[in-house]
Amino acid sequence: MPRILLHICCGPCSIAPIRRLQEQGFEVTGFFYNPNIHPLMEYKRRRDGALEVAERMGIRVIVKDEEYDPQKYFRAITFREQNRCFHCYAMRMERTAQIAGRGRFDRFTTTLLYSKFQKHDAIASLGRDLQVGCPAKFHYQDFREGWKEGIEVSKEWGIYRQQYCGCLYSENERYQNELRNA
Repeated sequence: MPRILLHICCGPCSIAPIRRLQEQGFEVTGFFYNPNIHPLMEYKRRRDGALEVAERMGIRVIVKDEEYDPQKYFRAITFREQNRCFHCYAMRMERTAQIAGRGRFDRFTTTLLYSKFQKHDAIASLGRDLQVGCPAKFHYQDFREGWKEGIEVSKEWGIYRQQYCGCLYSENERYQNELRNA
């Protein structure tokens, strides 16, 4: 059975990708590494949601709480705010590829390919670039087909569902209308 390391951004986004990968015969291991998530309590809610989904779906998850470092994220995107998503993807996917290579996984991928709000082509291209020289190969799959399934199941299971991508910038964009309407 081929082993795949799945970068997980949150519980709801992991449901459909885990199911699809398991249906394809992969032994799935999750990887929760998200230094972009702000604030810390939001990070903890998303981590706990990812762990709850993993338990329900019978997969192991590698959690890198000791590497939670929003300052690293801010340093990576400072003066690059217009292209911040690419740098955020790169930070998380580079670490995923490193762990996959060291852990002797056959493949690696990400739940970022599930969200209809992410820059799908940039994620796929980055994954293909990261597999060069890496023992684990990037597994491209458009998980967006499971969008409604992930929403419905996460609601049914009572998994924490966030309202913004994760970073301070996306939180501000999500809620800025509330300032205008106050």
